[in-house]
Amino acid sequence: MTEQELGLIGLGVRAGTVAMGVRAVRSGLQHGVVRLVVLAKDRSQRTEEKVGRLAAKQGIRVLEGPPAVELGRRFGYTDVQALGIRDQALADGIEVGTTGPCRRT
Repeated sequence: MTEQELGLIGLGVRAGTVAMGVRAVRSGLQHGVVRLVVLAKDRSQRTEEKVGRLAAKQGIRVLEGPPAVELGRRFGYTDVQALGIRDQALADGIEVGTTGPCRRT
């Protein structure tokens, strides 16, 4: 994931439009408010099952981000295995920039 994409996520965190952590992302998916999911590169199998499959089932795009420690530290948290972008315009902006080492799943 590029610095620009992480910077956009940071804007969303400050604006309150990003769900942080597996529980929050899962809840957002269940309520239909998450538009894009970012999973840590080193996510657990359980995170993949709980969040990745639910997102795929709902047709929500899932991107691979940096390792959980880096993802969390970047936004003022400890390890973060999942992020859910709730703002459609922000999700679109991040998706447009996913041409680097970020993997679409």
